[in-house]
Amino acid sequence: MGHKGFTLIELLVAVAVLSIIIGAIVGIFIAGVRQQSIALKVQTILDQTSFVAEFMSRALRLAQKELGQGCLSELGLNYEITRGGEGIKFINSLENQDCQEFFFDPNFRQVMYSRMGQELEITSIRNPVLSFSVNLTGESQDDNVQPRITFFLAVQGETAGVPRVRIQTTVSQRNLDARR
Repeated sequence: MGHKGFTLIELLVAVAVLSIIIGAIVGIFIAGVRQQSIALKVQTILDQTSFVAEFMSRALRLAQKELGQGCLSELGLNYEITRGGEGIKFINSLENQDCQEFFFDPNFRQVMYSRMGQELEITSIRNPVLSFSVNLTGESQDDNVQPRITFFLAVQGETAGVPRVRIQTTVSQRNLDARR
C-alpha cells in the first residue's frame, strides 16, 4: 500500500530549515533594535552638546566690558579665563549686568553655569564631560582685537558602544571692542 505523507527525515529537514530561517530573521531584528538604541543615545548626546554650545554662545556674545561692576579682575576686560582654562567669567549685558561664569566641575564631570552666586548644571550627569576648555583672544581693552572665545567640549555616552561627541565653537562678542 502506498501511503502518502512525510517521512521522519523529511520532517526533520523541514524543521531544521525553518529554524535556520527564523533564527536569521530574529538575529537581524535584534541587531536592528540594538543599532536603533545606540542611534537614540547618540542623538541624546548631540542634543545635549548642541544645547550647551548654543546656550554658552548666546551668553558669551552678549558680554560687556568690566567698567567697575566688580566681576572681573581688571577694568576694561571683556572676559576672564578661570579655573586654569576650564572656565570663563564675564558680565552679561542682557541679564541685569550679572557676573556669570561657565566652568567644568571635575568632581561631577559636568559643565556648570554660575550666575548671582548660584551654580547650575548645564550638562547631564548621565553623560560625563571628558574635557572642557576655553581659549580667549582679544580680551583686553588695549589690544585692538575683537574678543573671540573658542570653547571645546567632549562628552561620553552613558553606555558602552556609544561614541564620544566633540564640539568646538568660536564666538565673537556682539558689541565692538571700542575704547570708552
